[in-house]
Amino acid sequence: MKKLRTCMIVGAGRGGLALLQILQETKMMKVIAMVDCDQGAPGILKARNSGIAVFEDWKVALNQFEIDVIVEATGDEAVFEEIRDRREKHTVLIPGSVANIVLKLIEEKEILIDTLRHQSKQQEIILDSTHDGMIAVNVHEEVTLFNRSAEKITGISKELADGKIIGSLMASSRLPRVLSSGKAEINKEQLLPNGKKIITTRIPMFNDEGKRIGALAVFKDMTAIEQMAQEVTNLKSVQSMLEAIIQSSDEAISVVDETGKGLMINPAYTRLTGLQREEVIGKPANTDISEGESMHMRVLRTRKPVRGVQMKVGPAKREVVVNVSPVIVDGLLKGSVGVIHDISELHSLNNQLQRARQIIRTLEAKYSFEDIIGESEEMTFSVQQAKLAASTPATVLLRGESGTGKELFAHAIHNASDRKYNKFVRVNCAAISESLFESELFGYEDGAFSGARQGGKRGLFEEANGGSIFLDEIGEVSLGTQAKLLRVLQEREIVRVGGAKPISINVRIIAATNAKLEKRIIDGSFREDLYYRLNRLPIQIAPLRQRKEDITALAKHLLTKINQDYGRNVKGITDGAVDYLKSYDWPGNVREFENVLGRIVIHMDVSETMIDSHHLPSLLSEQKDADVLFVERTPDKMLSQLVDEFEKKTIRQTLAHYEGNKTATAKALGVSLRNLYYKMEKHGIEKSGMQ
Repeated sequence: MKKLRTCMIVGAGRGGLALLQILQETKMMKVIAMVDCDQGAPGILKARNSGIAVFEDWKVALNQFEIDVIVEATGDEAVFEEIRDRREKHTVLIPGSVANIVLKLIEEKEILIDTLRHQSKQQEIILDSTHDGMIAVNVHEEVTLFNRSAEKITGISKELADGKIIGSLMASSRLPRVLSSGKAEINKEQLLPNGKKIITTRIPMFNDEGKRIGALAVFKDMTAIEQMAQEVTNLKSVQSMLEAIIQSSDEAISVVDETGKGLMINPAYTRLTGLQREEVIGKPANTDISEGESMHMRVLRTRKPVRGVQMKVGPAKREVVVNVSPVIVDGLLKGSVGVIHDISELHSLNNQLQRARQIIRTLEAKYSFEDIIGESEEMTFSVQQAKLAASTPATVLLRGESGTGKELFAHAIHNASDRKYNKFVRVNCAAISESLFESELFGYEDGAFSGARQGGKRGLFEEANGGSIFLDEIGEVSLGTQAKLLRVLQEREIVRVGGAKPISINVRIIAATNAKLEKRIIDGSFREDLYYRLNRLPIQIAPLRQRKEDITALAKHLLTKINQDYGRNVKGITDGAVDYLKSYDWPGNVREFENVLGRIVIHMDVSETMIDSHHLPSLLSEQKDADVLFVERTPDKMLSQLVDEFEKKTIRQTLAHYEGNKTATAKALGVSLRNLYYKMEKHGIEKSGMQ
């Protein structure tokens, strides 16, 4: 079932009331708000009785509801312009219309004139019921019709007027002139003897033989016309407005009449299909279709909308998706409107979605404390701290070398907290480019920058509202973004890029880093105030070399996972193999350990079920090679200097080993590519990496 577009009517006078009734009858749109400063206006009373929200100020309604269409029915140009400037870009703004009322009046007048020619008694009854004043004279200028509205407007009684010469009643009457000339006078101003100004239309009357038999004046008090003009917009102006909206739309639009003949297309339609106006207007609805059925004709046949139908259009056979809706007024089918989307645009949007999914993953946390393997004193203490952290809303900082399982701890903390049924959003701070980082984290407003999505976009903090957000490699965040993160921690609110309005959020922050933040503070690359906010509940995760007694349990757990991944049946590992694995320091920690076990299983014969010493790679020789990097301690060197020298030497030798390949070097060192570039610049290592 098609969802009705939501509508707000601004102005609840007679015009607004009429428009509300028409929309309720036709059910083309759902009116969800009625606005007027006069809360006793007829439209307001009708809206209340219908269960529609009423407001004195349209701005309040606009902030409260998601509104598709706004109808400005006050007639105040300033109000119209203010709404136009304040509305959302996707919201359609049109003036209010009494098109149906005008149409009914015209039909009523035609019926009355026809009745006047053929049924004099019935004519008098009907004409007396209209609000328009009517005066008719015969060829002798004698009054033959003087209805009740004419009596009210002129102040002359009907009894006095009947049969009298019109000039004796109203010296300013122009009916004798129309009777004499046989020419109609349309919408003329006239001043009556009682001082009232009227707008009148005078027409000569003829019989079936074409003989002139009299003249008729239809008129309205000018004050009533001026009031109506303030409340409603002329039908022609509404048509012009709708045409302007369609022509300026970036969506390809085509409109056909009830017979399926083309009525209107816009420039976007021509750009998409390659068909010019003269090739479509007045032509059958299937003119633009190269493959597929005309959805316009289906909608006209069934009077039901269609959505998401694929077809090919135009000489170039462009693949498109079309949505077509019928246009029904007072129960009568007047035509249909089609909106055409280029599928290539949808593919582009899908690619953007996939790219966003690659940058971050928004999902439920997968791991719990039961998934953290290890009974060593170090691991037991870390788990106890993490469980304590889960029971509080405090910010957590997970610290440890790369591959120690910081993300696993983050999952477990979220799953053990009272936020476990809400979102857990993971963000790798080093994987997102600096230019995109702020907009991804905090979102952006419509038009914030070139290429911004129409309507803006929620950031990751908003996505995680009510849940937890895991900021991995927090030490890689730029100083500018650090300041904004500090605001989130202090004020619990964010401001979108390009926006000014703060948005309150309720998010548990779990940060992680393998960097020495204290050293970063000293060299000015990390804010001290942010450090103290993040370090409220620090949890240090020990490297595998400090808890080698956990290797046996880890191996058993990891082998279960590896067997599932590779379809193998390796049941365990021998004591000799365990002793050999414990002799290695595992600089890559659990991640390296899992990688080594995976390689061993892949190379084992499918009939083998136990890992023995001969299956193991030469880990100790690799460690011996790493020992060449040892930096000798001298009395004049501080620990920080020795660390810098070791880091510089390690990067240079690894770069040389991989012949300057930065990606391979970063992977081998267990750091992000961005972090590698930062360290190369810090230590003055040329980007060739080979000097």
